[in-house]
Amino acid sequence: QVQLVESGGGLVQPGESLQLSCKATGGFFVINTWGWYRQAPGKQRELVASITSGGGSNYVDSVKGRFTVSARNADRAVYLRMNELKADDTAVYYCNLQWSRLGRRSESWGQGTQVTVSA
Repeated sequence: QVQLVESGGGLVQPGESLQLSCKATGGFFVINTWGWYRQAPGKQRELVASITSGGGSNYVDSVKGRFTVSARNADRAVYLRMNELKADDTAVYYCNLQWSRLGRRSESWGQGTQVTVSA
């Protein structure tokens, strides 16, 4: 099974920046799509950003222009650069990877990392 380990969360003030990292381990696998999700208290988990193995990316409207997703597939890692953070960005952020091995598709989730934006 592919395992994901996240890092980089923390407490910041509004307007500041953070970068989240996620690294995958687990033998041979093909990376299909990376995703960053978040879940705030009392809310459903939402997809924040995604990036395909070809480099195409998508963002939820609320973070467009502030967040940037990037991947280094050779290192099996994905990053989420978050600028101009707002209180509404407070949530647990989860890394997701859709991958395949020997033609079978699967997905893995990170453990989650807390991002708190507060003055």
